[in-house]
Amino acid sequence: MRHAPRLTPTTGIALIALFFALGGSAFAIGTRTAAAQPRCAQGAVRGIAIVQGEPLKGIANMSDQFSANPTFFARKFNCSGGAVQTRRVNTGVYEVKFVGNAAPTALVSATAQDGSSAAVYRLPDGTFQISTRGGTTNQGQFVLHDTGFAIIVF
Repeated sequence: MRHAPRLTPTTGIALIALFFALGGSAFAIGTRTAAAQPRCAQGAVRGIAIVQGEPLKGIANMSDQFSANPTFFARKFNCSGGAVQTRRVNTGVYEVKFVGNAAPTALVSATAQDGSSAAVYRLPDGTFQISTRGGTTNQGQFVLHDTGFAIIVF
């Protein structure tokens, strides 16, 4: 004749812990743990612009006046719903505005496959100034040149 196993205090505590562990997981799965993030929240991606210039004219032929011309962009997004505007200031120097967007930080990258690089600086009015470079002079200085770029603002 077999006896049923005895319930020891250690086994009882282990069963209670297992019950709460499984119950807690079920509660967590059934409960929303994070609220949706507002579109222009601190730390969110607030804007994206991939600037290429007009396909048949190139980026070097962009105007020095701000424009939201859709042919200048391969992609654009502004969390505020405002326009994304760009202009060419000089050889290899561009400015991008995300209208109504107070994003303080940006990352930029040149889109050319020729080893170009890009740098970004935020102007006091919230406009981002981008410089695109490729190669160096004999003195080791960077050479500004016109190339497409992508900018993401946070």
